[in-house]
Amino acid sequence: INIGLFTWLERVLGHISDPLCCLLSFQRLVEAAEEAHLKHEFDADLQYEYFNAVLINERDKDGNFLELGKEFILAPNDHFNNLPVNISLSDVQVPTNMYNKDPAIVNGVYWSESLNKVFVDNFDRDPSLIWQYFGSAKGFFRQYPGIKWEPDENGVIAFDCRNRKWYIQAATSPKDVVILVDVSGSMKGLRLTIAKQTVSSILDTLGDDDFFNIIAVSAAVLCFLCPLGSSDLLAHFREHLDKLFAKGIGMLDIALNEAFNILSDFNHTGQGSICSQAIMLITDGAVDTYDTIFAKYNWPERKVRIFTYLIGREAAFADNLKWMACANKGFFTQISTLADVQENVMEYLHVLSRPKVIDQEHDVVWTEAYIDSTLADDQGLVLMTTVAMPVFSKQNETRSKGILLGVVGTDVPVKELLKTIPKYKLGIHGYAFAITNNGYILTHPELRPLVREMPISMFLLL
Repeated sequence: INIGLFTWLERVLGHISDPLCCLLSFQRLVEAAEEAHLKHEFDADLQYEYFNAVLINERDKDGNFLELGKEFILAPNDHFNNLPVNISLSDVQVPTNMYNKDPAIVNGVYWSESLNKVFVDNFDRDPSLIWQYFGSAKGFFRQYPGIKWEPDENGVIAFDCRNRKWYIQAATSPKDVVILVDVSGSMKGLRLTIAKQTVSSILDTLGDDDFFNIIAVSAAVLCFLCPLGSSDLLAHFREHLDKLFAKGIGMLDIALNEAFNILSDFNHTGQGSICSQAIMLITDGAVDTYDTIFAKYNWPERKVRIFTYLIGREAAFADNLKWMACANKGFFTQISTLADVQENVMEYLHVLSRPKVIDQEHDVVWTEAYIDSTLADDQGLVLMTTVAMPVFSKQNETRSKGILLGVVGTDVPVKELLKTIPKYKLGIHGYAFAITNNGYILTHPELRPLVREMPISMFLLL
């Protein structure tokens, strides 16, 4: 039955609670974050003790609180399934592979402290709100209410907010990506391992609106451009990725021609994202700049951005790769160790977000429904959807460069959406359902999600 479902969805945020809606909560968070950053002046020597979500309430062998781990009052709260939380403060999670006192992190945490007041105010005005958070482009994750995070058995927390679908969808536009990974003989050993990890990290940054392909240079094309939308598909690609081995000569010119042809075909037929397009080149060197290929396919419009990743410590061919990236509105970076992979891969997201930032497009995005295993109620596990909005820099010296500060988000229980359905319009045998633009069911009377067990500290990873 058609009851104007799209109009209904547009109005849902305005009727989740009274008197103020979730959308207004978002706008307050975005405005507060942008204003705080505008007033902040970066200080490379800034020392600031913040509440680190992993270290809070932890003591050393002498009984003293650890650095960044001072006392943080936690109390069970029935609104959050009796989890011990602090509804007066947020705390900050920093990925294990990042230094939690890096100047960029400390400065970001410092100016984002101003969000605490807005978090609390939003919750006071709208008690139906669940988690509120700010995912920074620098990698830290500020979450309200504050809660303690527990690492896995290896002492690691792999969570990086920038890999989450809500962040990716809000930060960038849909994109077609072709990944060229060099598997020639010179890539043996550690270089190939780093290259594989780089490809895997790029795949982690793709969302449901993105399309991708992987081409092994000097080997066969693994798959044609296909929509990223299921874990099974990703598992298929990762399985083939693990089987790659280095041999032969890398024919980058042939691979670049193939990549441009694939992107051109999909663009002309309207089968891809019909938005941003990019080629990721992962190699230990390039003997040429391949300007004739770029002149044939990409100039002067430069609609396809080129991102180059130099694998290894040698810089003999760095100039060629830098030129390729800069001449095609992309980005160059060098990855020498496995520890460098994550942060270097993330740089391309900043570049692709620039048009949206420069145009100040504060688009609200919804994710597909997922299970929040920490908020089970009397009727079982709770279905959630996340609503997110990007945060931009408004400083005069950076505004023209299009600097993304991060993404704010909040979780909305699907049952709250169901409460807004005008049932009197459906009739006795009618029902309403909602489907995302990618075909995912957001809510349906017969929806029976399959659940797999996972650690409680991973509740935000879905």
